[in-house]
Order: sequence, then C-alpha cells, then structure tokens
Amino acid sequence: MFDNLTSYPYASGRRVVMGKRHAAATSQPLATLAGMEMFWAGGNAVDAALAMAIALTVVEPTSNGIGSDAFAIVWEGKPHGLNASGKSSQSLQVSDYAGLATMPQFGWRSVTVPGAVSAWRSLWERWGKLPFEQLFAPAIRYAEEGFPVSPETARAWQTAEALFVPLNAPEFQSFKQVFFEGDRAPRAGEIWASPAHGATLREIASTGGESFYRGELANRMAAFADETGGILTATDLADHQPLWVEPISTDYRDLTLWEIPPNGQGIAALLALNILEGFDLSRYPRDSVESFHLQIESMKLAFADVHSHVSDADWLRVSAAELLDKSYAAQRRKRVSDRATIAYPHIRQGGTVYLATADQDLMVSFIQSNYEGFGSGILIPDTGIALHNRGMGFSLEPDHANCLAPNKRPFHTIIPGFLSQGDRPLGPLGVMGAHMQPQGHLQMMVNLRDYGMNPQAALDAPRWCYTTGRSVLLEQSVPRSLALGLSDRDHAVQVMAEARPFGKGQMILRQNGVLVAASEPRADGLALAG
Repeated sequence: MFDNLTSYPYASGRRVVMGKRHAAATSQPLATLAGMEMFWAGGNAVDAALAMAIALTVVEPTSNGIGSDAFAIVWEGKPHGLNASGKSSQSLQVSDYAGLATMPQFGWRSVTVPGAVSAWRSLWERWGKLPFEQLFAPAIRYAEEGFPVSPETARAWQTAEALFVPLNAPEFQSFKQVFFEGDRAPRAGEIWASPAHGATLREIASTGGESFYRGELANRMAAFADETGGILTATDLADHQPLWVEPISTDYRDLTLWEIPPNGQGIAALLALNILEGFDLSRYPRDSVESFHLQIESMKLAFADVHSHVSDADWLRVSAAELLDKSYAAQRRKRVSDRATIAYPHIRQGGTVYLATADQDLMVSFIQSNYEGFGSGILIPDTGIALHNRGMGFSLEPDHANCLAPNKRPFHTIIPGFLSQGDRPLGPLGVMGAHMQPQGHLQMMVNLRDYGMNPQAALDAPRWCYTTGRSVLLEQSVPRSLALGLSDRDHAVQVMAEARPFGKGQMILRQNGVLVAASEPRADGLALAG
C-alpha cells in the first residue's frame, strides 16, 4: 500500500502522526483528548471511541448530538458491525405528508427514534473496559464548564443562523434558546456551555442509557412531542434496539473495504470500486483528467443503483450480494465512456462526525450524525437532547423500496469504513458529509492503493464531489488544467473555495506494527498516537 511515510505530496502543514500502543482521531481536538484520557486511564480503543463520540455531542453540536443515530465497525479478529439507526414512529400516518414533494427538514415530521445512546451502551457492554460513567467525564466537563468554540464549528453554526433563527413554532423555541441565544451563533473562540446537556449525560451515564429509552428522559421526550404536535411516543423509544450486523465488503485490487450493509449507503463505495477496478488508474497521474473522470463516472453508476434499491433491510427488493456481484459490475462498467453521463438526480449535503481509534487488540470506526446540519430544530427543554432529522432520508414515492412508512428505518448516509488486506486489519477510515461519504471512501482507496499515499496525504489531496446530472464540484486546489479537461468531457464543473462540500475525514492504519493516524485540514480535527 503506502511505502514512504516521509512522502508528502499535498502539504497542509500537518505531519504524519505515529504511535505503537494506541491512536485516536476526530474532527475536534477536545474530543480527541477525551479519547486519549481513556487510553491513559487504562481503557481500550472502544472506551476511547465512546468517550470521543460522547464529547462530540458537546463540542461539535452543529453535526451531531445526544439525539443522533450511529453506526460502527469494530475489528476484533474480524469486523463486527453495529447499526444503531432508529425507526420512524409506529404512529406515523403517511397521509400527513400528502402534497409534499420532499421530506421536511425541520420539525417532528423529520424525526425518527434516535439511536446513538444505544450504540454507546451496546459497544461498551461488549468491549468496554472502564466503568461506563467514566466515559462521560470529559463531555460533562466541557458541557458544564464551557469550552472555546473552534473555527470550523463556529462557521457551520453561523451558517445555520439564517435557517433556525426564523423558526417561530413552539417546538423550536428551546432549541433556539440553547444554540442561538440572542438570535446569534457563538463566534470562534467564544466560550459556550450547556449545563442541561451535562445533566442529561450524567443521567444517561448513571442509568446505563436506560433512562433515554425507558425512563425519565424517554418520558420527557414523549411528553414534549405530545405537547407540540409530534408523534414520537414512549413505546417507540422503548421498542428501539440496535442491530448487530455482518459488514459487507469488496476487494479492490489487493485491499478489502468493509462497510455496514443497508439501510446505509456504504454499499455505494463498494459498487463504485467494483466498477473502477476494471480500469488501470496507475497508468494516469493522480491529478489527471482520466483518473478523475473514471472515478466520477463509476460513482455515478453506483449512486444510481443505491438510490433505486437501498432501504431498511426488511424492505430490500435487491440484495447486497446481487448488487456486489463482480459480473454485475462488469456489465455496469460498459456504460463508462470518455464523456460525462447522467445517472442520478440529486444529492444532499449533511452534518456528521466521524472518529477512529486503535490499540493493540481493537480498532474502531465510528460515526454519528444529526444528518442535515443541526438536525430537526427540536430540543427537548432543559435536557440538551437535540433531535436529528433522519426522516429526511425517506422517499415519498409510494412504490420506492425506501418509501415512507411506520416503524421503518430510513435510507442512511452515515458510513464507517474499515480497510483490511487478506486476514490482516489495516484500520478504520471515514469521510463525513452526507453523500460525499462513499465518494470520500472511494477517493481514499484510490489515493492509498493506486497512488501509494500515506494516510495524511490521502486525506489532504484535492477532491471532487459529484452532485447531480453532469455537475461536479472541484476543490480550489485542483489544477486548472484538470478542471478544463473535465469540462471538455461534458462535466459541468464548479470550482469551490469552500471546503464543506468535500467532507472531512479521519484515518488510522497499521503499517509494520506502527499505528499511523491522520485527521485532515478541512476540519478542526486532531490525530494523536502513543
């Protein structure tokens, strides 16, 4: 794979971080430090990952919260998958959405049962070494004592002002009071605290998460829904169960990429790699028209399949095995020409956090998300529980596999990735950002395998992002000649100065017994190892 850890073709001011015993990487330095606290206290990679995930609900609330969903892959001898996404309410009436062209972004109609807390508990029960309550200590400290808001989080917070401050319905008022006090977002460097968030984390910690689904916190969520026109009930919360699942994978050359199976979109990265495998990218420079074009067209075809077929696993009409058959990829590959094509109508952006940890025995790939920005705009009063808007993932087409229905998991964008070679685990990788995620996984695989980059260089390298039709976004750092060359092939190219559409990722890979940790410059992140 990568041979030279000193090679650094895409310098961002960050250097390769290496350690022997353990490593951690997140999009927020304070969250990474929370994970290192667990390692220093004698905890393992799962303890560290959970402390980081819990801390991120405080220090990066623009992307995730206590009311998020979560997915994870843990390597212990083999990959173990956890799907902690929640279902729509059992009381949902599809007729209430009549006349809508798309699922709403704000309010109760976009809320499904939040699963992140169940992920924390399930992972800890299976692998945790430290006391459950100890994992919450850094997050509670940040929430109660306050912390300085980091620059990228502040930028996302300020962008959200125009969306959330105008919301005047009763269900949005507690959210605005907490996150937009005085009708403004905190600026970078300002101290922000949420004592109610800290108190709720204490309740979750002391009850092992039970209060959130079958206790006081569950009752408060159900009561607020009842008061403000929501349909989330105590029964919906009590019936929630995370799913242990068998990860799906594909071999790309001599590497294997693992993903969580549907209802997640991880299969999109696998489908695209199956198509791309038939082309010898190493013939072309990394920043070449040929390489970018083949990657983009493979990804388009993958998205066309995914958005036609992926849904709640209980509603699938085409199996993952059928889609991942290499002979099917060979058929799809014939559709790739030297010109841009049209394959799928629209792709959203989103708000998500990804984190990675590793020690000598365990490696963890973990992701949790509010989905679109801050989520639904609903916060349960005096709790800090901001609810996600994962219901936006449903389709309103009645004949679609992912159609809106009661007691159903929606299509999910968040995907933790994991890389192995033969029976040997290499490590976790992930790129946040809604439908940028499988595109990011594809580009990381290409950077690592076809172009021999080290993890930090792979994350730093200029990216593309397919959006809709023939439209492709390119980072400003992409050579102008490449942008012009893609335009000549009928791609509708837009060069973006803003980093947000291109996601933000972390990676930890083991090379010759050394843990190599990386966090990219598009976020405020930090990778540490020891």
